[in-house]
Amino acid sequence: MSNPPIVVQPYPAHVQQPSFALQRQPQWSEVQVASRCPPGLESLDPLDQLKVHQQVELLEVFTGWEMANKYVIKNSMGQQLFFAAEGTETCMRICCGAARGFTFPILDNLGHEVMRVIREFKCCAGCCWCACSDCCAFEVRVESPVGTPIGYVRQMQSCWIAHYDIMNANRDTVLHIKAPCCICQGICCTADQNFDVFTPDMNTVVGKVAKQWSGFVKEAFTNATNFGVSFPIDLDVKTKATLLAAVFLIDMIFFRK
Repeated sequence: MSNPPIVVQPYPAHVQQPSFALQRQPQWSEVQVASRCPPGLESLDPLDQLKVHQQVELLEVFTGWEMANKYVIKNSMGQQLFFAAEGTETCMRICCGAARGFTFPILDNLGHEVMRVIREFKCCAGCCWCACSDCCAFEVRVESPVGTPIGYVRQMQSCWIAHYDIMNANRDTVLHIKAPCCICQGICCTADQNFDVFTPDMNTVVGKVAKQWSGFVKEAFTNATNFGVSFPIDLDVKTKATLLAAVFLIDMIFFRK
């Protein structure tokens, strides 16, 4: 006895046919990065170096007026990752100089703000002897996305050599920066000025923030600076972003004429 034929009924027009197409599942590494990385900062995850190059402002060169600083942030291959432009008023820059408060929106290559670096103005800040008090210590706050703090860079009390703590969102110290004993500036100082990055116990150097020689013309006639930042490749992305923010604080304190 033969089996009865199988008849396939067509789906009615108003019923959506089931789709059996396989969708791509995210890789475990992608899930890990997304879970611990603020949106827009994913490009920092595989990096162990950054280059921060300040743009030359021609009006500042010819007039001597302090202009808003602008920086291009690149990877070790020279590919641009972000762009930072200082947001301060002219009166603040001229009257307060390097002690001014500032805001640096950090933009990706599509013009989206992925991070913000903020230093509030403090009229009594700057003396390393008094940095144990919050009102006398320079500090920057790092937000990503904007409004959500992910880290802080704070000046610490010291007798002579400047020290800075890299802190997470809970203000726990995760790294420590120690400045050189003497900062050499000018056209004759061609060596890098290294700010070593230590573990919190100050026993191990794990990276550095280096102010690099920019060339005779740039050093002689402008305030524009070049920095290199190195850190462990497996460092948390938020801590890498906070180390990047430390560049703006160091540049403002030590290398603004």
